[in-house]
Amino acid sequence: MAVDAPTASGAAEREPLYAYIRLAAALTLMTVGTVGMYGIVVALKPVAAEFGATRSDASIAYAVTMIGFGLGGIIMGRWSDRVGVMWPCLSGTLMLALGFILAAKADSLWQLYLAQGLMVGMLGNGALFAPLVADTTLWFNRRRGIAVAIVASGNYLAGVLWPPIIQHYIDASDWRATFIGIGLFCGVVMPPLCLMLQRRPPAVLTAAAKTDEAASRPLGLAPNGLHGFLAIAGIACCLAMAMPQAHIVAHATDLGHAAQRGAEMLALMLATGIISRLAFGWISDHLGGLETLLLGSSLQAVMLFLFMFAESLSSLYLMAALFGLSQGGIVPSYAIIVRRYFVPGQAGWRIAFVLSMTLLGMALGGWLAGLLYDLTGSYRMAFINAVIFNLLNMAIAGALLRRARQGV
Repeated sequence: MAVDAPTASGAAEREPLYAYIRLAAALTLMTVGTVGMYGIVVALKPVAAEFGATRSDASIAYAVTMIGFGLGGIIMGRWSDRVGVMWPCLSGTLMLALGFILAAKADSLWQLYLAQGLMVGMLGNGALFAPLVADTTLWFNRRRGIAVAIVASGNYLAGVLWPPIIQHYIDASDWRATFIGIGLFCGVVMPPLCLMLQRRPPAVLTAAAKTDEAASRPLGLAPNGLHGFLAIAGIACCLAMAMPQAHIVAHATDLGHAAQRGAEMLALMLATGIISRLAFGWISDHLGGLETLLLGSSLQAVMLFLFMFAESLSSLYLMAALFGLSQGGIVPSYAIIVRRYFVPGQAGWRIAFVLSMTLLGMALGGWLAGLLYDLTGSYRMAFINAVIFNLLNMAIAGALLRRARQGV
């Protein structure tokens, strides 16, 4: 039984030019559209202050956004398996734009939760991230790893560009006016990009990518059993990942630094994450998805442990950069693993499901870090909690890799 690595036959194939044009459109859509992940992160403290809420209560807005993001990915993944990604992306664009505008009009926290969770998360971003990643795997075979890494880098590129912009406009006006502006921008820029995704993946690439593992018992497990292990691993790794990503701005201000510096740290973290994501994409094309997952998870655990000791401005910038370099390849590796061990016709919903579990982990991690902060008055226990969940991810990745190498 083959291990999780590119096949020799796949190495001889070439992707069509249109696949690369499509990749550029998907990357741009991801960069603009996943602003939904970052708007509420940057606005966390002003939202809490305006509504008189605790840090954990305000963090629920982020949590429901990510939960909706994940659930929407599963629904939209099944839809995209049937009709392609253009229609899900178009509907997601409309919902995202309306969601930001409705969030800006919220008079209470529950209205904000509803706008963020249902509109921005489930019906907006849910139609973009997982379906676009799954669709990309169907257009590439020889360079699938780097292609997935490129399109998945869009959410990190969004994290580089959006937080400083959002923070600037919040400082210049307020979070409500800023959210309205984001909604209008998305509604204008994204629809033409969606129309570029009309064509369906060529059948030849879909057929060429089938593997013997996908046909029966991948890694000696029932297909849904392997799917379940990957889902648990996704929750664990991203619950850990969310701690610094969701709370770096608030953490920096708690240590006495300006909010703008915290936004810059988040941007730096995600900028180095782009480098990491592309590098790990190249690694996955040469080593395989399981190896990439274990490597990235191990590096993330080390950086989370070191992060809790950083307090000065320079050390926080350094750890933000190192954390981004460590974990950029983790989430895309799940798409590579699923595409390797499951039949291509199930790519949309299976990849969407696992990626949705990573988003669920991000949601739980952001909320749990806020809760631990409220209980202890610092983020120290939140970092420790993140390391523990990271170790669970490493255990699952290591066990699956061992089965792959043993030819189970």
